[in-house]
Amino acid sequence: MSANPARGEAGVRVAGVKLVLRPSFGALVAAEQELGPLFALVERAAEGRLGLGEMVALFWHCLKERPEGLTREAFGEGVAAGGLAAATPALRVLIGQILAGR
Repeated sequence: MSANPARGEAGVRVAGVKLVLRPSFGALVAAEQELGPLFALVERAAEGRLGLGEMVALFWHCLKERPEGLTREAFGEGVAAGGLAAATPALRVLIGQILAGR
């Protein structure tokens, strides 16, 4: 499955599987309930203070489809194993969508 940039989607590879992140309203509300105000999250990211757990939580809530059997723990481990450099482009897209208010 490929991400559709026109919809504000981003892709992230976890354990060799390409997953699509879609920052829908519902996904962002769920992320905000867990992480607190999204603009504060964006500010932490801009200052280099966004924690890995926060990034994984945002990604988890924005997953367009979760493969059967994928747990949040396994997802987080997969994101961490892939490295921050690999996850950063997807994080940039999600942050851009948060700021754009889409």
